[in-house]
Amino acid sequence: MSAHRRINTLFRAKTASVWVQLLRYGISGLSATILDFVVLTLLTELFGEKLLLVWTAIAFLSGLTLTYLLSTNWVFDVRRLKSRTAEVSVFLLIGAIGLALTEFLMWLFAHQMDLHYLLSKLFASLIVFLWNFTAKKFILFRR
Repeated sequence: MSAHRRINTLFRAKTASVWVQLLRYGISGLSATILDFVVLTLLTELFGEKLLLVWTAIAFLSGLTLTYLLSTNWVFDVRRLKSRTAEVSVFLLIGAIGLALTEFLMWLFAHQMDLHYLLSKLFASLIVFLWNFTAKKFILFRR
């Protein structure tokens, strides 16, 4: 297979390959995580840690929006739900569960274990990444 064809398969063409989708979701997730971290850092540094869980929610929702756009337009090849409203609703429900998990993990790591908020966010993001991909792949984007 030529390099051009491999690049097309990995980054451009629609694909049913779970491995290619996982790679793309990883790129999507990394992009969303960077946005999430930037928003969290800016809000926390500007306004302080007193409202850390609020800043965490705002940052998470910023990343969730980016992930939705990338997931529906690039990562997954099939849309299970015909209704865009239903799809967005389920995506938001999965995101809300991810947000609740993130909030719990931030509370646990940052407040209970006294880890730095960015290290706490890193650990929380890795755990929630696995939840998000699995839930989206098998609930929203499967044949």
